[in-house]
Amino acid sequence: QVQLVESGGGLVQSGGSLRLSCSASGISFGSCVMNWYRQAPGKQRELVAVIYRGGSTDYADSVKGRFTISRDNAKNTVYLQMNSLKPEDTAVYYCNAQLQIGPPRDYWGQGTQVTVSS
Repeated sequence: QVQLVESGGGLVQSGGSLRLSCSASGISFGSCVMNWYRQAPGKQRELVAVIYRGGSTDYADSVKGRFTISRDNAKNTVYLQMNSLKPEDTAVYYCNAQLQIGPPRDYWGQGTQVTVSS
């Protein structure tokens, strides 16, 4: 059974930092593109950051220069380092795994709340 478990969310003041972690089990982690999404109240879920199997990354314009995605294949874990947080970063953050071998498959974590106070 595939499980993605996020951790590291919480309440932080504007300008602060948080590091989210997503630990994967039951899946060939190295064969996955890993993504972080977020969903704010009343808004659609949006893609925040992507890290590909080879380690290359991509970011939403709204977080470029502030957020960094990384992965540790030995630990089956993906991270999202979030610096210079703004109130508009407040959302539930979700980890997503896209398996790249065999039929396309998508897996989601349960989400972790990030709240940035002004």
